[in-house]
Amino acid sequence: MSLTAGLTPNAKAAVLAEALPYIRRFQDRTIVIKYGGNAMTDEVLKRGFARDVVLLKLVGMNPVVVHGGGPQIDDLLRRIGKQGEFVQGMRVTDEETMNVVEMVLGGAVNKEIVNLLNQAGGRAVGLTGQDGGFIRAKKLLMPKLDNPDEFLDVGLVGEIVSIDPTIINFLDTGDFIPVIAPIGVGPEGQSYNINADVVAGKLAEILKAEKLVLLTNTPGVLDKAGNLLTGVTPRDIDEMVADGTLSGGMLPKIGSALDAARSGVRSVHIIDGRVEHALLLEILTDAGVGTLIKSK
Repeated sequence: MSLTAGLTPNAKAAVLAEALPYIRRFQDRTIVIKYGGNAMTDEVLKRGFARDVVLLKLVGMNPVVVHGGGPQIDDLLRRIGKQGEFVQGMRVTDEETMNVVEMVLGGAVNKEIVNLLNQAGGRAVGLTGQDGGFIRAKKLLMPKLDNPDEFLDVGLVGEIVSIDPTIINFLDTGDFIPVIAPIGVGPEGQSYNINADVVAGKLAEILKAEKLVLLTNTPGVLDKAGNLLTGVTPRDIDEMVADGTLSGGMLPKIGSALDAARSGVRSVHIIDGRVEHALLLEILTDAGVGTLIKSK
């Protein structure tokens, strides 16, 4: 179905007129998109996401997709009789779980996204951080929340040491859409599971992206009453973490967003991936959707 089905000719013209300044402004700019949540599991949302990304590429932007795959990993773990475990939003990853992560993220999920983008008219190429060693990582030691001088061992979870953007820049110049699974490689060749929000945020910094857009399963950042906050500052975030408003899987997402905003990414948004065409609404309309993360 056409995106403008049911609109009058005047309304269609208004949509195009509203989008045109943004198309001009973001011409040849990099947009890093973290793709996850329901948008990865609902068939209608998956195909809509693929069309939206391809449209951004066709009008001259350079989208780079970093994907998660938590539900798919959990499903395969259950099938082999294993329960997923999380600490501060990070998946505890032993050797067996790492094998599953590589199978799901680097294999099934990555290839499905590439296929959807290609079917939508794009030219997508799937990568993990192991390809060309472009995401270098080391073992993450996670400070305890109640005692930062002590650390938790969460297994083969990685902390990014460096990202070499050469391969991403090369693909962009060839009009390809990079699709990246968040798996890094250590100095001895060990694979590390890295949180996809963290990879997206760091990649946005390295690529000097115009925007970092994080798709999630909420309307954005919510206050204690469940109301959407359209704009938040680092001080707001610190207060919400301290009082428990933000916890679990939102912690790495918020941390990555703040780091990216402080490091020169022009705008960082957390948006609701359950809304059809949320990506286009955020990038090509006056109102936008979700929460803007401010640098100060």
